[in-house]
Amino acid sequence: MQQISIFSLVMNASLVVQLVMAGLALVSVLSWALIFNKIAVLRAARRHSDEFERNFWSGADLNRLYEDANRRNDSVGMERIFQSGFAEFLKLRGRTGAELSDIMDGSRRAMRAAAQRELDTLDSHTSFLATVGSVSPYIGLFGTVWGIMHAFIGLGNVGQATLSTVAPGIAEALVATAIGLFAAIPAVVAYNRFATDVDRLATRFDTYMEEFSNILQRLATR
Repeated sequence: MQQISIFSLVMNASLVVQLVMAGLALVSVLSWALIFNKIAVLRAARRHSDEFERNFWSGADLNRLYEDANRRNDSVGMERIFQSGFAEFLKLRGRTGAELSDIMDGSRRAMRAAAQRELDTLDSHTSFLATVGSVSPYIGLFGTVWGIMHAFIGLGNVGQATLSTVAPGIAEALVATAIGLFAAIPAVVAYNRFATDVDRLATRFDTYMEEFSNILQRLATR
């Protein structure tokens, strides 16, 4: 009896099914590359936030922290929020006749804008994972339907249909669905995980902005 392998099923599939499989395989590779990259980016963002919070709440001078951030010019995450808010605070505080409400509103707007830019960067390209997770199964199903249809059309030229003649065509069509699920499942799991991680960082950013605003308000009233 002839042994049927995944490789032989792919090689013997119709051209349309092979194109579907190749497209899904390419999408899967791109998804995994994005997943590993996003894991590294989010891990670095959490590490930088932890380090900055330790420095910030250790009693370090705000002016020194601000000068260090400007000198390095590579601040990210919470440090970028601090840098933007403190820069706006110093600029507005130096204006003659500036009201406390104007200083605080300007500082908060600067911090919110910086926080949104940081979150946009962290959340970039995750929509690709959501698209892969939702579309890949249907693309694989299309390849399966096409392959089964192609197999049944071929059976019309066979005098007597047996399991040995039907099975290879059905099996090679089902491989497309399997590849679609292989591409979709990791993408969905990763997207949900990354969305949760970004939401947690957003909560940390919001909390820090409120706490830093209170500090700036005390500085402005001195």
